[in-house]
Amino acid sequence: MQPILKVRGDAKLDPVPLFIGGEWTPDDTAATSPVHNPSTGEVIAETPMCGSAQVDAAVKSAADAFPGWWETPPPERARVFFRFKALLEEHFDDLVRCNTREHGKTLTESRGDVRRGIEMVEFACGIPSLLMGESLENIARGIDCDTIRQPLGVCVGITPFNFPAMVPLWMYPVAIMCGNTFVLKPSEKVPLTAIKIAKLLDRAGLPKGVFNIVHGGRECVDALLMHPAVKAISFVGSTPIAKHIFETGTKHGKRVQSNGGAKNLVFLMPDADIENSVRGVIEGAYGCAGERCMAASTAVIVGEAEKKVLPALIEAARSIKVGRTDLDAQPHMGPVITRQHRDRVIQLIEIGAKEGAKITADGRGVKVDGAPNGFFLGATVLENVQSGMTVAKEEIFGPVLNVMRFADLDSAIEEANRSTYGNGASIFTRSGKAAREFKHRIQCGMVGINIGVPASMAWFPFNGWNQSFFGDLHMQGKEGVQFFTQQKVTTSRWFSFGEGDIWQRDAKT
Repeated sequence: MQPILKVRGDAKLDPVPLFIGGEWTPDDTAATSPVHNPSTGEVIAETPMCGSAQVDAAVKSAADAFPGWWETPPPERARVFFRFKALLEEHFDDLVRCNTREHGKTLTESRGDVRRGIEMVEFACGIPSLLMGESLENIARGIDCDTIRQPLGVCVGITPFNFPAMVPLWMYPVAIMCGNTFVLKPSEKVPLTAIKIAKLLDRAGLPKGVFNIVHGGRECVDALLMHPAVKAISFVGSTPIAKHIFETGTKHGKRVQSNGGAKNLVFLMPDADIENSVRGVIEGAYGCAGERCMAASTAVIVGEAEKKVLPALIEAARSIKVGRTDLDAQPHMGPVITRQHRDRVIQLIEIGAKEGAKITADGRGVKVDGAPNGFFLGATVLENVQSGMTVAKEEIFGPVLNVMRFADLDSAIEEANRSTYGNGASIFTRSGKAAREFKHRIQCGMVGINIGVPASMAWFPFNGWNQSFFGDLHMQGKEGVQFFTQQKVTTSRWFSFGEGDIWQRDAKT
């Protein structure tokens, strides 16, 4: 059944259907949440806010499909994902433009979003080799032992707005390739890219019910967290919600991996290469308008680096061109996701100023020609930020760079390690000793050396620590495969016919 186009005024809205049991169906009974083009403020779709009935239907579909998919040989599963990967490449440009239209990323950033998602599909295609178990013969005389990995059952993904392509693809290709079935709940702010990608997965030949999509907010999420047939939950979002997901999911017997927020730091040493370090900080802080959990939100200026690097950082921030991303001509940075989010970031900038930070690049008054209703905010720099300030502790999730100063590397690392978060930290230096000391002592899960954003690629875990992650097994890489499977250990011994038969022995006597 084809989804029905809704109409607002004179504009047709993109459909946001559910995908349950291999069928795309509208939900015209639910309340809706608007999807905007952030460059113009225009409403382009309405996301249905599903409840427990739709969740139950999707989970039941996935549960019914699980036995057949589990019995599908892993090489056959992989062939589906090889076809899926080819379709993603074929429709790459369309996915990029959809991503930009509903999120506001520049086209370059959307290409990165989609490309990193495709890399996860490439990784998933090779999962059969990671599903192989281990064996050891003669663990005792005539006794052998082996392990196998088996899927869990119905798994769930709950994803944020900031990477409409990549983050869902962190989850379900790995889960499904491991033999599980899946229900995805994409962000209600950006459902369109997830839907386009799911249609390609359907075209690749995935059996009905193996993959499903529902939409919604808190009611939908809680229904997924508490559903008795759901075995595992994968989440990315802010730390408060990540903690709620973890606590609620585990309370109801689910396996949970829950990624939260961060305050990532970039250390600039006196010997850092100015051009490369400034480029790394600027791209890390303002890429995707700062709306990413790996954003380089704080520049840590160490010693004499202040004289060399800080003026260049401020100049580079002031030169960033902000504009519409839904046109062929592209700016350096696009809008943030919603008007409400823009207003929250502005409020945090003003709180920072009241608490003593100095605004040396101010993006609050930025205007974009031809887009008076877009959700724009220019690149902002806050100097003299101290550890007790609100902007130093809260994740801003916008185009704001904090600047903190320290006399030496030791004091800077000590202060950084007091953070409640633990996603990433980077250092720019020519000193191998400083880099090694930093790598060894910094308390976070992803470290960059002369890298502005040390986000790991598909073959390695996305390795948040502390309040940036709740759970035991991270997304991506081998840990992702371990999360979506469980081990079974078999210990075996075989007798010759009649050997050890107590009834036969008794009969002879």
